Amino acid sequence: MERSGSLPLSGILLALLGAAGMLALRVDLWLVVAVLLVWLGSLWLAAARPPETASRRAGNGLSPDQLGALIEHSATPMLLTQGERVTVVNRAAREVIGGHLLGQDVRVGFRQPDAVKLLGRAVSGKAIVRGLVQRRDIWELNRQQLDGGLAILELVNRTAEADISRAHTDFVANASHELRTPLASIIGYVETLQEDGPALDSAMSGRFLDTIAREAKRLQSLVSDLMSLSRVEAEKHDLPEHRLDLAPLVARAAHDAAGPERAARLELALAGEAPVRGDAQQLEQLVRNLVDNALKYGDAEKPVTVSLDREVEGKVRLRVTDRGDGIAAEHVPHLTRRFYRTDPGRSRASGGTGLGLAIVKHIVERHRGALDITSEVGRGTTVEVRLPLAIEPM
Repeated sequence: MERSGSLPLSGILLALLGAAGMLALRVDLWLVVAVLLVWLGSLWLAAARPPETASRRAGNGLSPDQLGALIEHSATPMLLTQGERVTVVNRAAREVIGGHLLGQDVRVGFRQPDAVKLLGRAVSGKAIVRGLVQRRDIWELNRQQLDGGLAILELVNRTAEADISRAHTDFVANASHELRTPLASIIGYVETLQEDGPALDSAMSGRFLDTIAREAKRLQSLVSDLMSLSRVEAEKHDLPEHRLDLAPLVARAAHDAAGPERAARLELALAGEAPVRGDAQQLEQLVRNLVDNALKYGDAEKPVTVSLDREVEGKVRLRVTDRGDGIAAEHVPHLTRRFYRTDPGRSRASGGTGLGLAIVKHIVERHRGALDITSEVGRGTTVEVRLPLAIEPM
């Protein structure tokens, strides 16, 4: 095969033969030389021009096979098309959508109108594809058009971003509703006192003021829990480094949650030393939330048991058990969601914010632990937290 940049031997021979023929026909010598030079010059220019190879087709010097090899091991799902046919489906794309698109019309696999419109034209651009793998997933389709009818399609999963945005919107809406309720109550009673205060007897005014104080405390608790949840979520990727003994911390936090009026209902069964690496403030909040919930929603005439023991697999287990009405099985998976309540009226009446278990879940995740909730209607509920032991010294 003749190399680019060198004159082809066949072209030179043909030029010489042409010159000899012109001389045989008695054409002027200078004219023959001029034609020969022009002929050889055109051959030289043709040889120096880049060949019509993969660089022309792919736009970057790579053939379709080379492009396929290049994108095969990319972590991003990618496809290579020639015209409207899929010629390469890389490994990541095969894992996501399977290899059935290979050899098919690319528009068959992406049936949304925006995607079909993009794929039907030889242009670069973006489109959103919904339900590509699962019913609610969202993918961004990026197309990069190359020369020679080649195009690279990149699939970017935007489902998590959409879920986060939706969760943020729901959280703001729920938080606004929770804040609005006590505020409306406070404002209503204050306006009544302002307008009709002189006409109200002292007993009625006292009840109004008690309601205002109760709703203000509820509002304060809600704001405090929102701030706590925000701090815990902001730190959830930071593994705690301080070594502490969990047993005295659990005893102290459990008694704080019970207070003098409910201390008699506490049953503590704490093992010996239980060293963990943790954030003392957050772990105390975890225990207080669990004990307060158990005392609040358990049977007021029955005890709440708080136990702590070490397991053989290098874990410490904290269990908080009440003997209350229990929770129906369909509610248990949702208990750690923000503002989720099995009985909203009872929760609000008891001063609950609906954020306690959500805070517990994030604290457990930050400490690389596990949270498990089991309940039986009519018998009670047990919340179990497992945290890794810190056996080695600091």
